[in-house]
Amino acid sequence: MREARLERLGLVAYEAGLEWQRAAAAALRVGGVEALAVLEHEPVYTLGTRGDARHVLATPQALAARGARVVATDRGGDVTFHGPGQLVVYPVLDLRARGMGPAAHVRALEGAVLDALARWGVEGERVAGRPGVWAAGAKVAAVGVRIRDGVSTHGLALNVSTDLRWFDAIVPCGIADAGVTSLAALLGARAPTLREGADALVASLGDAFALRLVERAEAGAA
Repeated sequence: MREARLERLGLVAYEAGLEWQRAAAAALRVGGVEALAVLEHEPVYTLGTRGDARHVLATPQALAARGARVVATDRGGDVTFHGPGQLVVYPVLDLRARGMGPAAHVRALEGAVLDALARWGVEGERVAGRPGVWAAGAKVAAVGVRIRDGVSTHGLALNVSTDLRWFDAIVPCGIADAGVTSLAALLGARAPTLREGADALVASLGDAFALRLVERAEAGAA
């Protein structure tokens, strides 16, 4: 079992999350420890390296009026939304040491989400050709990663209590024939809090990647 640093960053701008990942990945490449960040992002739409700008349906002005913007990023995948009520996890891991390729890494992330969902009695599933985790016919968690020199960045986003109306401004993940959901929509009053969701998901990720997570002092509440 490998030791990894766990940091709870709270609500941060997307660029702050990128900076954290890049610093953690650079440290890992020169012999540092693996790390995992848990956070929420301020409202932002991110467009991955394979993204189609036409999948952003609203104008920049309309998004700005709602307090959001579009940011191009270096993860795989298409466009998605990050914002309050959504649990984002960035595992910075040495996949080369694990002999784990991109597909296996994505499946491990999905598996951790599926395990966490089962703790709340939600039956999640994978859908062939559509990365992420689905429940009741809609996507509840998105997965998008980048791997360079065997080190992973980016990760997953689980909708806990996200305002799903944010997704109306995009074609989420470029998939036009399916919607998105959240644990709040699926479970109502039985839905976990963000802290409960984070604790379950972190535990599942620890199991999936054989990590012993050592937590730093909290910077936020996620």
